[in-house]
Amino acid sequence: MAKSYNVAQLGGDGTGPEVVRESRKVLEVAAKRFGFKLNWEEYDWGGDRYLRTGEVLPPKAADTLRQHDAILLGAIGHPDVKPGILEKGILLKLRFELQQYINLRPVKLYPGVETPLKDKGPEHIDFVVVRENNEGIYTGAGGTMKYGTPEEIATQLSVQSRAGCDRCLKFAFELTQQRKKKNTLTLVGKTNVLTYEFDLWERAFHEMGAAKYPNIKREYNHVDACCMWFVKNPEWFDVIVTNNLFGDIITDLGAMIQGGMGIASGGNLNPEGVSMYEPIGGSAPKYTGQDVINPVAAIGAGAMLLEYSLKETDAAAAIERAIMKTTAEKMKSQSAGKMGMGTRQVGDTVAQLVADGI
Repeated sequence: MAKSYNVAQLGGDGTGPEVVRESRKVLEVAAKRFGFKLNWEEYDWGGDRYLRTGEVLPPKAADTLRQHDAILLGAIGHPDVKPGILEKGILLKLRFELQQYINLRPVKLYPGVETPLKDKGPEHIDFVVVRENNEGIYTGAGGTMKYGTPEEIATQLSVQSRAGCDRCLKFAFELTQQRKKKNTLTLVGKTNVLTYEFDLWERAFHEMGAAKYPNIKREYNHVDACCMWFVKNPEWFDVIVTNNLFGDIITDLGAMIQGGMGIASGGNLNPEGVSMYEPIGGSAPKYTGQDVINPVAAIGAGAMLLEYSLKETDAAAAIERAIMKTTAEKMKSQSAGKMGMGTRQVGDTVAQLVADGI
């Protein structure tokens, strides 16, 4: 009997449903080729539902999603909803309630994709950022005094636990071993200014590495230096581990050097529970319904779903090979409206290459 998996589909806002449609199309072809079944359940959580009902998420949304093996998300962000309501009420809420404590961002330049970095190619840009996803500045700790007055004071506290460091570092060390590339894990922080938080990170990093992963080379970068090296020498990196805020920032820079938001995939992982995968670009509402948005990032997110949640690694690798052949030989650009084909055609092309067994 073929293995069967339950996948939650959250199309979300703007062009999110369009790119999820293409990702699902490719996943179905991969499932047929590799002999497993995907059972889909669609949820309408997003801006349109909020405007209609006034409710961001149903009360038991997290419990509902825990019944699935994985979640595929399109995009969150609606032009008629104040910024922050949907992002905090859906994305951050689900990341926290589902304990998706790893944000995983591969930064890989595919063949045929342009990078703004001079004299750099696919052989130079292939690393992964492991971002702590449940703590830090995003916990919402803080407040204001004398609000709206000239003497107003605002505080925003970064809250980091040893347990939060340890579980993130464990994932990063093990991923470095599995990749079998440079065998190097780089901690990115700001030890010279954020002395309390990164004293904790640095001690945990070296203690765990020395005790359990002595074969892995450990390096450290200040976050500002890391940004410089992303641009000048991206080939230096293998796996990076960092806190929530710095991970949020450097992964957007990573997306740009790998060719843009249209090709950047990410995962919010709970290795012991249910994980959520998504293209990291926004909902791009101005392109909604025009068949011009790039679905490659969403298709790549689907491949990540297969690899990290369903452990269907052969199917995941087949999708990535199909993506690379598509970017190398079929697409003129990764920019919306300039791809040389429409959204559906990109999905069809990747799906056919997966079916053909390239």
